[in-house]
Amino acid sequence: MAGYAQQQKLSTPRQPQLTRPASVAAAAPLTLAQAIRLGLENNFNIRLSRTDELVSENNVTRGNAGQLPTVNGNFTRVFNTNNVRQESSSRPEPSTARNAQSNQLNGNVTGTWTIFDGFGMFIAYDRLKALDQSQRQLTRAIVEETVANITDAYYAVVREKGKITSIEEALKIGQARIDLTQARVDVGVSAKVEVLTARVDYNADRSILIQQQEALTTSKINLNNLLGRSPRLDFSPADSIVVTTNLDREVITQAIRQNNPRLQQARTNTEVATYDRKLARAARFPQIGLTSGYGLNRNINGAAFFGTQLVTNTGRTFGYNYGLVASVPIFDGFNRRRIEQNARIGEEQSQLQLSQTELNLEATAEQAYAQYQNRLQLLELEETNILLARENVAIALERYRLGLLTTLALREAQRTQLDAEVRLLDIRFQAKQAETTLRRLSGGLVQGG
Repeated sequence: MAGYAQQQKLSTPRQPQLTRPASVAAAAPLTLAQAIRLGLENNFNIRLSRTDELVSENNVTRGNAGQLPTVNGNFTRVFNTNNVRQESSSRPEPSTARNAQSNQLNGNVTGTWTIFDGFGMFIAYDRLKALDQSQRQLTRAIVEETVANITDAYYAVVREKGKITSIEEALKIGQARIDLTQARVDVGVSAKVEVLTARVDYNADRSILIQQQEALTTSKINLNNLLGRSPRLDFSPADSIVVTTNLDREVITQAIRQNNPRLQQARTNTEVATYDRKLARAARFPQIGLTSGYGLNRNINGAAFFGTQLVTNTGRTFGYNYGLVASVPIFDGFNRRRIEQNARIGEEQSQLQLSQTELNLEATAEQAYAQYQNRLQLLELEETNILLARENVAIALERYRLGLLTTLALREAQRTQLDAEVRLLDIRFQAKQAETTLRRLSGGLVQGG
């Protein structure tokens, strides 16, 4: 039954014209589960988001929040070569020296530890944890959305392949029509123009098949791109489109409120904005810290005169120090007040963004559910209609074989069946799209994602 159409000369009308199209040649099968697994492993958006998640996780440390002391070691070694001229009222002639050398060595270890900053360090640590949680929710959202895109792209391939099958069926009917018409011409009961018309219609269907092959190739390239693999890699979808028919609106709405990662991220972002405001407020308090260190300082000076003699002086000091450091903000040109005001505005903005996200999700869910309900009704109608269309073509072809039906009526029955087949595939795909959208919004596409 399968095959691709070839041009034929009118002198060889009975030679078969239908062979398998190249676009549906045998290829490695691919299930939806396999496609999703490949996407989770290879999709670049997911991989990039996971690296961002690693960065945010690494940032959650008490040292990054300023709760731990900082210790620095410093070392300096300096060499000098100087020309010295020293004059004294007790000597008639100045003392001079050329290329007098000296050197200095300084090494120390210092440590500081902030013990109070208006509790800003604790607020900063909680803020880092909230940012990490926000990034995790963003990664989960990207995973859910990517899986939804992969699901849609996979079923798009199934749909386009199904359309090729439907067009092949139409070509079979067209070939049968050519054969029957040619047989009538051979016995003198039909005019040659009917054969020509049948061939024109057949070639029109071949043209549709060629265009559909391109659509199938494009849909495969799109899916391969989402899976992070070569666009030239061929495959054959192993799953068919099966639509779940019992999704409940209230259950979905409740799941969106509890599980949607975009909504959870918006809620976490309001917490981050609150921490930002508290940090700005903490800057008004004094900062108190401890400081301590140990140092060594050695100075060898070969450019000093003792009387008229150039002598070398060596000095060395070493020991430790400790103390208390306090900083009290008094006036900074009202910058702290400005920062606090902006932080409060940012907190209000985060609340507005949360409300906007909730509204957008609700609107998207309502649209998807309305489409889902509509497509389920159309799907039931079209599934009944396709049976009628197929039966109608079978009857029409038999009546045409008996000479009881015109060529135009047979062609119309054939076109009606093809339209019904394509319409059914489109509606089934759209219903599955709506179902996938509802599952994505409710955070149910990737369990534990």
